[in-house]
Amino acid sequence: MQPPIDQLAALRRHQDVFLAGIGQADPVTPVPWCGRWKVTDLVVHLARIHHWAAAQARRQPEVPLGRGPFDLAELYARCAAELRDTLAELDPDARAWTLLDDGKPRAEQTGTVRFWHRRQALETLVHAWDLRTATGRGYDPGPEDWIDCLDEVVTVMHPRQLRLGRIAPPDARVRFRPAETERVWELTGAAPQSPTVTVSGPALTLGLLAWGRTTASDPSLAVTGDPAHLAGVLASGLTP
Repeated sequence: MQPPIDQLAALRRHQDVFLAGIGQADPVTPVPWCGRWKVTDLVVHLARIHHWAAAQARRQPEVPLGRGPFDLAELYARCAAELRDTLAELDPDARAWTLLDDGKPRAEQTGTVRFWHRRQALETLVHAWDLRTATGRGYDPGPEDWIDCLDEVVTVMHPRQLRLGRIAPPDARVRFRPAETERVWELTGAAPQSPTVTVSGPALTLGLLAWGRTTASDPSLAVTGDPAHLAGVLASGLTP
């Protein structure tokens, strides 16, 4: 078994890659995987998310950053440092507001600061890939990070989509089989008698598939079962 990922170290690595990518990108470059966003929108989004997550970890209301315009590199560097410093300062097991407790009274919430170590590391991983790929560079820190990304989609993000009523339960049992491990991940919510579809391939591509950055027709993937069932489940949105 692989040792657990140092999520704070991973966060710093992904943030450094993202920050360097800002200086290499034209702010008006489209980011195709993010709707109509351009690089400017992506950078401001991730900066705001870091700022917001730091407040969530502290269990404090967020102080708005304002509407801009912003110096993109300065804004991102400032919000990235705020998040890192906040998470390093707080006890990982201290109570925090998290995505695990949506809709619960605050007295009943059980999330901890540790949640944000992983959530923000993986948020930054995906958006670092967005930024660098939009500018022709790509980003692949290794299969461990992408396996962790896939695991979070299956165990946290997709269940949250179901819990909040944003999507219907899948009409097929969808399984992900990364080439780098013998473990298989299966989405929750499908009825036991539902058809089974398995998609196999590199952890990188499966992570991107789960986040809507590629499709099951990617040549590095193999699908066992009805591709139409898989396409329908993926189209519903496994993540926000």
